[in-house]
Amino acid sequence: MTTRLRELYASNTREGNLLFFMLAAFLLIYFVPAGTTRFDNAVLEAVRLTNWYAREHVILCLLPAFLIAGAMSAYISQGAVMRYLGPEASKPVAFGVASVSGTLLAVCSCTVLPLFGGIYKRGAGLGAAIAFLYSGPAINIMAVVVTAKVLGAEMGIARAVGAILFALVIGTIMHLIYRKEEAQRTVKNSRGFGGDEADKPMSVIAVFFALMVGVLVFANWAAADSETWMQIYAWKWQITALLSAALAGLLIWRWHWPVNQLLMLTAAVVIAAVIVPSAPELPFAIGIAGLMIISALREQDREWSVQSWDFAKQILPLLLGGVFVAGFALGRPGHEGIIPSEWVAAAVGDNTLSSTVIASVLGALMYFSTLTEVPIVDALMGAGMGKGPALALLLAGPALSLPNMLVIRTILGTEKTAVYCALVVVMATITGFVYGNWS
Repeated sequence: MTTRLRELYASNTREGNLLFFMLAAFLLIYFVPAGTTRFDNAVLEAVRLTNWYAREHVILCLLPAFLIAGAMSAYISQGAVMRYLGPEASKPVAFGVASVSGTLLAVCSCTVLPLFGGIYKRGAGLGAAIAFLYSGPAINIMAVVVTAKVLGAEMGIARAVGAILFALVIGTIMHLIYRKEEAQRTVKNSRGFGGDEADKPMSVIAVFFALMVGVLVFANWAAADSETWMQIYAWKWQITALLSAALAGLLIWRWHWPVNQLLMLTAAVVIAAVIVPSAPELPFAIGIAGLMIISALREQDREWSVQSWDFAKQILPLLLGGVFVAGFALGRPGHEGIIPSEWVAAAVGDNTLSSTVIASVLGALMYFSTLTEVPIVDALMGAGMGKGPALALLLAGPALSLPNMLVIRTILGTEKTAVYCALVVVMATITGFVYGNWS
């Protein structure tokens, strides 16, 4: 009898929840202010931002990131990750490796997610993984230099110092808060994976990942107001092609991939580049798709494509959905969303604590692609934004975004994600407030 009552209660609860969500969805649709200029424009901005993100970031940023993350799961030994980044590893070594690795990537808050998921899945300690997660988009050498050039050397130095300290402090705090849970995870990992070792020397694995990271970095190399960087920008696709060719050679030499298959893939990439020279993302996508197809056909390398697909199906829908919502709320840079930009400018127009908090929270919710945060902050400062809120936005914005939070939650869970986001916002607020009032 008791079991039957429990079943009835569970069934009624499910039906009640379903009814609630159906009513909520109906009321939302019924009362939505369709036809008003503000709402219709916000919907268009959401569509345009998602379209821009799909065109500019999915192929060139996320696809190679999924490729690298899948390779981490397939080819990096659990023992190596545990030795350098695991919970029991030396904290200076673990945090140093994580921070430096993130710095070299120079990626946005969304592109770093598959890579973060890859090292965490392989056993990296929470503190080191969080340091990597923050440092990738925040300690971006190019962005720091551009910040100094556009917003002044003082702001550039403040951003660089603040971001480095954030990666170390936030990683340390997360490690201390969850050290007991991490200890249990260490035991579970050691039991589950034992002492697996890579079947190739670490030097070969290092070159393998360096070439893939090089392809990711140079394919996304942005134009900047610097003669050296502009020269690199002019040759970015030639450099990307050379790195891709070196990667193919390494796969033939050490992975024993069939030469004829890679030659056919190379021919397809070259033909696409010649036929549509104005769309370099087309041959780029063909190259990545070809690598995954060849990998899937080889039993010894199938895990690479399987893991890459797992990351893609877990992360990509959440990112696109999050970008849509962010575009609806705040619009694209220089365009209006549902929240008027003058509200934002008025809310962060001085160096008070409330203005700095608002800047930190808005920065955490907005999506910034690499380097776009600098002109946005420059425009806001021109409209009267205080120096403190500006620094807070620069420290919180590149490392967090609404789509970024949605994906982190699937990897770490709700509680750890909330703690991490809160730490970034609080530290950005404190740093910005102190800087704005003492500088």
